[in-house]
Parts: sequence; C-alpha cells; structure tokens
Amino acid sequence: MELLSTPHSIEINNITCDSFRISWAMEDSDLERVTHYFIDLNKKENKNSNKFKHRDVPTKLVAKAVPLPMTVRGHWFLSPRTEYSVAVQTAVKQSDGEYLVSGWSETVEFCTGDYAKEHLAQLQEKAEQIAGRMLRFSVFYRNHHKEYFQHARTHCGNILQPYLKDNSGSHGSPTSGMLHGVFFSCNTEFNTGQPPQDSPYGRWRFQIPAQRLFNPSTNLYFADFYCMYTAYHYAILVLAPKGSLGDRFCRDRLPLLDIACNKFLTCSVEDGELIFRHAQDLILEIIYTEPVDLSLGTLGEISGHQLMSLSTADAKKDPSCKTCNISVGR
Repeated sequence: MELLSTPHSIEINNITCDSFRISWAMEDSDLERVTHYFIDLNKKENKNSNKFKHRDVPTKLVAKAVPLPMTVRGHWFLSPRTEYSVAVQTAVKQSDGEYLVSGWSETVEFCTGDYAKEHLAQLQEKAEQIAGRMLRFSVFYRNHHKEYFQHARTHCGNILQPYLKDNSGSHGSPTSGMLHGVFFSCNTEFNTGQPPQDSPYGRWRFQIPAQRLFNPSTNLYFADFYCMYTAYHYAILVLAPKGSLGDRFCRDRLPLLDIACNKFLTCSVEDGELIFRHAQDLILEIIYTEPVDLSLGTLGEISGHQLMSLSTADAKKDPSCKTCNISVGR
C-alpha cells in the first residue's frame, strides 16, 4: 500500500485550562484513506518520557479520523498554565488489525490557560459549602518581620507597596504571578473575637480598621480555594477599589461577590454603621490591590509563636482533596 504523507503545519488554538483544538495539513490523497490519528502529548519539561514504545504501537491517544480541526479534552488530565509539546501521526487501520502509519510531524509547543470564570465559580461553590457561620471582625492585619516594616518606612515613604502574588494555591488561578497586591488576614479567634496572637509570617503586626480597605467603594472578588495536605482550607479573596487597575484586572477574570451578602466576607450597613463579618471555617487570604499607608493603622509586636507550618508561601495545592478540587485540569 502507498505510504502516507507526513502531517505538517500543525496549528493549535482555542486553548483552555484543560483542552485545545488541533489541526494539520496532509496530502489530499491521504484524506480519504486515513482512519486514525495518533497524538503524542508531553509536558515540556520531560519531553521524551511518553514517546510511543514502537512506531506502530501507540501508548497515547488514538483517535478515529474526524474532520479537522479536532478538539482534544478528557483524554488526559491536562494541567492549567503548563507547557506541553505535541506531535501527530496519521494511520490507516488494515484488515489484519495492524496500522500503516505516516512519519511523525514536527513537534509543536503550547501552554494551557488559566481557570476561566466558570471554573472559579465551581471552586466558589465548593468553598461556600464549608465556609461556616459568619463572625464579626473590625480590623485587617498583616504579619511580617520587623525589617519588612522598617523598609517600608525608610525606603517606601511609609507605604506598603503591592507586590506580585506568588504561585500558592490552585495551579490554574489567574491571579498567580499576575496580580499585584498587599496580603492581609482578617480571621479572628472564636473565643476572643480578636486576631490570633500566633503567626506564620513574623512577630510584627500591622492592623488597619476594616473600613479603610473594605467599604461600598470597594469591589470584592473570589479568587481561589485550596488546602495543603492539611485539614485547613484557604480561600483567597481580592479587595479592589472600584475603577482601579486591580479592579479592571479582576473584572474579566474573577467572580464578583456582593459585598453585603456572600459566604466569605461581608460589609453591611447596620444602624447607620459599617459592620464586617468573615467566614468562621475558612482561613481567608485577602489581597488588597492598592498601596497601603502605614499611618492609617497601628504597628506592634505580637506575643505568640511563629507557626512556620502554617505559611502559605508558594504552597502547593493537594490535588487529591475532594473538598477543594474541581473536575478540570489540576
């Protein structure tokens, strides 16, 4: 039987966090003969680990020939924001069950996307299921080492400057490595109603009245839900003054929450004053997208321990947790 031409001119488009569309060119004479496509996909950092064992014994995806372009999803657990390489081979299944195959195409590289808003909405729904009742609080606080605050005072005009969010949390979060902000906490101890005296981030604490960062002129966004192989679960929320650069970034990427009525963090007017509440059963990480003036709050040393085991710096999400994972790429 006449040999098949080698596929060429591969094009990848419509890339999401767990799917992509692929097409390629082949000779017209092959179009009517080809019965199957072999697609070899590898994470870029380990290109050769999944190559076919034999030229005609596929160990990866075998797809029946369909009109191109074809969408690939579900055959692999594709990870979001991950670089892959892909090569294709066409084949004709013969009467004896063996395949006549073409040569391998060139290898093309691409990167999967972040979670889309609908994926984050699924994470939000999971987080809402364990958020627990709402507790009142009055301050946001940021724990760090003394040197951090000294640097802000002497080199940054007494301002806490936004910095780029690290890669902690879900691998597909659109905020990781993209959104600038200042991290704050707001969780309180159940028995005292005050911030805990222990901290994983340092013994110095900046406290700022909640209304300075969170008020009707602020938009609130849901950004992530994760755990780190522990019983604790974390939710990342973004506070962005309306119309700010951070607000514009979040508007297209993250679910917007009603500040007066949601399961995580609320600001509501009661008897003429602003009342603030946070979810009891989640550890909330708040990203405020603008610079924060230290003169708007108070700075002091806390009396508790530095619990390094609770640090979330570049923390990796547990991909096996049924509570905080969704059924798309990890």
